[in-house]
Amino acid sequence: MEPTSSFGLFGDWSSMMLSLLVFLTAGMVAFAVMTGINAQKAVRRRAARVVLEDESAAGRRSLRYSGLKAAQRLIDYTTRHYASADSKDMKMLRRRLTQAGIYDPRATSYFFFARLVLAIGGAVAAFFVLPMVHMDGKSSFWLFVMVAGLGGYLLPSFYLDKLIKRKKQEHQAGFPDFMDLMVVCADAGLAMEASLDRVGRELGDAYPSLSADIHMANLEIRAGRALTEALEHFGERLGLEEARSFATLIQQSDELGSSISDALRVYSEDMRHKRMSRAEEKAYSLPAKLSVPMMVCIFPTLFVVILLPIIVRMMTGHWS
Repeated sequence: MEPTSSFGLFGDWSSMMLSLLVFLTAGMVAFAVMTGINAQKAVRRRAARVVLEDESAAGRRSLRYSGLKAAQRLIDYTTRHYASADSKDMKMLRRRLTQAGIYDPRATSYFFFARLVLAIGGAVAAFFVLPMVHMDGKSSFWLFVMVAGLGGYLLPSFYLDKLIKRKKQEHQAGFPDFMDLMVVCADAGLAMEASLDRVGRELGDAYPSLSADIHMANLEIRAGRALTEALEHFGERLGLEEARSFATLIQQSDELGSSISDALRVYSEDMRHKRMSRAEEKAYSLPAKLSVPMMVCIFPTLFVVILLPIIVRMMTGHWS
């Protein structure tokens, strides 16, 4: 029995050593494979970084990159030039840009740069397009080229006027609601600054442009500007006579010591009446506006439907 137990002991030891050698061999192979994969990934990352650096260097040497840098330098120069200008025309342009909802300090530079590019582009486009429609030999060729350049020069102003008109319509539609909410906040006991902050957050979804202007007025007040002065700037940004009157109303109520809540309530009723008057004016002008489409589109069709059978019978002579 003793040799048999000794053989079993050595047999278990040899199988354990064999399993350990197999485990170590498999671990070393897995470690070598993982090391090779990581080295390959590192080489790929370095190669990609080299390619990107080469591409960025080539991009910096490209004509497109040089053109963008030149345009950026031109815009920066015009921005510094027009930022220091304080003429009447520049003040009017900045006011128009603000009323259009454009608050970028480089907006004046972009405006004049767009004017220049569109004027030159319109003239060049007309110079190459007019010969295609056989107008190169006519005396009005250069007149059309000048008109195209002038149209490109005036196009940014027309677009800015369109933006101002759209913003003004939004402000005009939302200002009565603004006044109603101001009355509610005043009746609840909130101060004017807190009322403006609350109303601006409430009007954010319905009238985002009006809410942005109210938020700017709040920022001016927090920066230390007087309430009346901030409201005057608020009225200038909106471009509405109602907003300027609102700033005057708050200033007079503050100076005379009268109740701001009562003044806001009366002015809110006036705003609602004006909005109703504008709606009635549009309703009353609708028949006059519909007369032209009816005369051009509907009446000729009715005449054709009514008179065509009679004309056909007159031409054919069959009246029965």
